[in-house]
Amino acid sequence: MDNLSHSVTGLAVGELISRSLPPEADDDSQRTRRRLLLVSCWAASNFPDLDLVLTPLLPAPLGYLLHHRGHTHTLLYALPQAMLLAALLWLLWPNARTLLARSAPARRGLLLAIGAGFLLHLSMDWLNSYGIHPFYPLDPRWFYGDMVFIIEPVFWIAFGVPLALMATRRISRLVLLGMLIGVPAIFTFSGHLHPVSTAVLVLLAAAAGVLQRRAGAAGRQGLLAALATALVFIGVQAWSSGAGKRAITAQLERRDPGTRVADVAMSAFPSNPLCWAFVAVEHQGAVFRVARGVASIAPGLMDARSCPAAFAERAAQRALSPAVAVVWEHERPLAELRGLQRQDCSVDAWLRFARAPVLNAGNATDARYGVDPDSNFSTIRHADFAGQPCPSGIPKWTHPRSDLLGINPG
Repeated sequence: MDNLSHSVTGLAVGELISRSLPPEADDDSQRTRRRLLLVSCWAASNFPDLDLVLTPLLPAPLGYLLHHRGHTHTLLYALPQAMLLAALLWLLWPNARTLLARSAPARRGLLLAIGAGFLLHLSMDWLNSYGIHPFYPLDPRWFYGDMVFIIEPVFWIAFGVPLALMATRRISRLVLLGMLIGVPAIFTFSGHLHPVSTAVLVLLAAAAGVLQRRAGAAGRQGLLAALATALVFIGVQAWSSGAGKRAITAQLERRDPGTRVADVAMSAFPSNPLCWAFVAVEHQGAVFRVARGVASIAPGLMDARSCPAAFAERAAQRALSPAVAVVWEHERPLAELRGLQRQDCSVDAWLRFARAPVLNAGNATDARYGVDPDSNFSTIRHADFAGQPCPSGIPKWTHPRSDLLGINPG
């Protein structure tokens, strides 16, 4: 997820933990504890993304592809990160250190806030099509949620509005609320959000505001409602993603009865459970095919051509049905993919990330992030590695396309 979503969620959960604990003995201690729990949960909700400092360990683009959402996004390595964060807070925050030394509720709250923050980060990153491998080294596979867009306004509104109303200064409240409402409005005018989605977000913002006002200075109703809203939204997206995958698979196999759909990577449209962008990987005999397209799970309400224009690629759509349209396809011999994996160690390393590999003259790219190699951050150029020794220290993530490569995924 984007770091704004990580941040507002972490802050909201930190606030909820703070309001759920017994109060401290005096107002100063209570204020210190609240700040500590908000900061710690916010920091833990973003801490794993510090793995970006590891990207120079491998040549581009492998450093980013294999180290971002890498070891810091595993349950095993969450523990030392949590200990490091707690140690930093203890060493650098004297008032918090004094409070923690004498207050059992503060210590319990800090433990809950840091633990919740790390679990929130891993869980939210799992929700989209990029993936994580949380159980490494016991299980080196990538896990993909394929259900929530990487930048999701529902999280901003549900958690952000109650937090904005908790701001002590009126100007701060107005600025934060203006941003939370204004950004979705800009997304609507730019064609990224459907007007119905925008209307629902406005209603959500109003409801969140009313609940938080009723909750008062110490109530939890607004925060609990935000958490419930997020969970319901994720559940709807999960159901919708599954329905979309089944419809896409059926249409592709109906179009070409000899094909086998190996995978469908789903990317939701923001705040829109009906519309989806997809990348399908198909396998038939000696060739494999990668197809990008747009799908709707309710074409009677909103067919593929009616999905928000900035993502729907309407001019390129070739309809397989009112629900499913293909916008781009690429087919190559399966032997070429397997040969590159066996003969080129840099490509083998890249294939430990690539879920939808596309082979071009002189490069390879992952179609999840676009079909133009020059604008796709996942593109690996063979000339950059020609004559170079094999990169060392490659993480042992399972190849997402081990099925096409014919290798043991373990």
